Amino acid sequence: MKRLLFYPRLAWSGIRKNGRLYGPYLLAGMGTVAMNYIVGALTVDEVLSSTAGGSRAQQFLGLGVFIMLLFSALFLFYSNSFIHRRRMKEYGLYNVLGMGKGHVGVTMFFETLTVYFLCLLGGVFLGAALFKLAQAGLLAVVHEGPDFRLTFNFDVAWYTSKAFGVIFLLIFLVNLFRVRLTNPVTLLRGENAGEKPPKANWVLAVLGVILLGFAYYLAVTLQQPLEVMVWFFIAVALVILATYLLFISGSVALCRGLQKNTRYYYQKDHFVSVASMVYRMRRNGAGLASICILCTMVLVMLSSTSCLYVGTEDSLLARYPRQINISIAFEGYADLENADLDAVRRRIGELGDSYGFQPENVVDYTQVSFSGLLEQGRVKENYTEYADEMVDYGKLFTFYVLSLDTYNRLTGQEAALAEDELLVYALRGAYPDDTFALEDGPEYRVRPINAFSAVNGEAAVDVVNSFYLVTYDVERLLAPIEDFRDSSGGHTYNPFWYYRFDTGAGPETQMDMIGRLDSLLTTELFETGGREGTALTHDQFPYDYIQTESREGNRQDFYATFGGLLYLGILLSIVFLAATVLILYYKQISEGYEDQARFGVMQKVGMTPQDIRRSVDSQVRTVFFLPLGATVLHLCFAFPLIYRLLILFNLDNLPLLLAVNGVCVLIFGAFYLLVYRLTSNAYYQIVAGGRTS
Repeated sequence: MKRLLFYPRLAWSGIRKNGRLYGPYLLAGMGTVAMNYIVGALTVDEVLSSTAGGSRAQQFLGLGVFIMLLFSALFLFYSNSFIHRRRMKEYGLYNVLGMGKGHVGVTMFFETLTVYFLCLLGGVFLGAALFKLAQAGLLAVVHEGPDFRLTFNFDVAWYTSKAFGVIFLLIFLVNLFRVRLTNPVTLLRGENAGEKPPKANWVLAVLGVILLGFAYYLAVTLQQPLEVMVWFFIAVALVILATYLLFISGSVALCRGLQKNTRYYYQKDHFVSVASMVYRMRRNGAGLASICILCTMVLVMLSSTSCLYVGTEDSLLARYPRQINISIAFEGYADLENADLDAVRRRIGELGDSYGFQPENVVDYTQVSFSGLLEQGRVKENYTEYADEMVDYGKLFTFYVLSLDTYNRLTGQEAALAEDELLVYALRGAYPDDTFALEDGPEYRVRPINAFSAVNGEAAVDVVNSFYLVTYDVERLLAPIEDFRDSSGGHTYNPFWYYRFDTGAGPETQMDMIGRLDSLLTTELFETGGREGTALTHDQFPYDYIQTESREGNRQDFYATFGGLLYLGILLSIVFLAATVLILYYKQISEGYEDQARFGVMQKVGMTPQDIRRSVDSQVRTVFFLPLGATVLHLCFAFPLIYRLLILFNLDNLPLLLAVNGVCVLIFGAFYLLVYRLTSNAYYQIVAGGRTS
């Protein structure tokens, strides 16, 4: 019996005696288990799914389940590598004292099993305890009240236990493989195994600069939201790769440069710290790059999702300019011109009378939309000719055509146009040429306009940039594409009638009215079920489809969407921040033990505790603030990319994005400084002769 308990006791003794290493590791493990349980439980929570917009928020959380679990695995593997390196000397001692590698493996198995059960039990308990708080927070961001019923999801807990069981099994196998391939002498030397002074690899440094420069170039020059969607992940991958290359090779070059600067290097505050860093720059560079990437991810997620949530009303107003928004599509421009729109206006007015109001702030106009490739002022619109080509998304645009009479009525102006002239308004960016021609049609001279207030909500969410074209004769402009047909046989352009208005009524009345309005426009107005004398025939109103939308009816969906994104961003940021803190902590601890002997020698030749503190501060500042500076630089160049991505969510509010980014950087900077102070104290305690276990 005693023999059976020997290995578990030895394993527990090893964990307990290395509390400085295992304490943060256990807390991090419990935290990742808790976060995975919370995200999984929220994804299937019946209370949330029963709320308006709650299912939309759960969709985004569902995307985060896999990301959270994957990062948890990477996080635990990375943290374990620090602990294993520190424990190698202990394992070597076991081996020398007569324990074979098989027995050491059994000890490691019980250590891993103990850590797994502690993390699982503590994490599930913590997750269950915090679940109601997390649920209340998510319900709050989707504008719903809290639910006070206590719940525990056994299915999610079981799934979490299996997932983390696999992770810790893989960690054990990796540790066992390392021990198996290492001889006892190397194990004894373990953490003290030195590295040869690395040389600066200028090839990697130059490659890193090129990759980072190209990624920054993409971030700054991409204009169209569709281009941003295509290139975004490529740019992110380039930044990550370039960051690792530059930190690994650049950190070596930095230390070499500091050593060559005799006025800096040959000072007692810097001599030991720089000399110590030179011998571990490969690991240092990778660790610093990881910290930089994690910090950048946190700032990008928090700033973008916070901006979306704060700007929800702006986004809602851009998508739905009025409380009630009606869009009716027609099969062709002639059908639009011949439709009896007055009959529809009258019926809408009658419906308003039944609710005790008339439409206010009415926006009533017709327009035609089409998409095409614009190059040197000529548009290639026939999709059958370019659908199979490699499309340059930077040249793909959506065009909205209005008549001059419509434009003057909407703007209150008295603009005049010749037959060969167009007024052009660019929704985003600027029209790139002085002329416009559609396919092989006539060429028009372009007169740019700076403002147009009747932008429709659909244009606000176009994934490509849009232009409004005001022409003297719409049919003449569309003539070159009149015979073009899409795959369903319809025109490649889309004629629309837009009718938008405010009601002045409360939310409940608006919601009731939009239901009646939808019934009116899709059934009652026409022969199928229409009242005698009021129904229209298809000849009188040859519409293709009718869409009725209300701002109030979509408000909850907007808050649920942006709230879900914000909540997922916060949860992922918490995990990334925890990973950053733990990496920094283990980095300082492991380097503290490596430098302890060097500082001990320096103390014997006259180095005082104050000198050690200044040297420690010099080293830690160098190591800490390189990732922070690179993070801010990455964020600055990512800013244009983030801004254009937010446009896809109807949010075009540059001052808001600037303000949110500034606040996030300040808060994160304060947090980073706090971590710097805490970890530098841990490093100082070790190298100054403090605790060594």
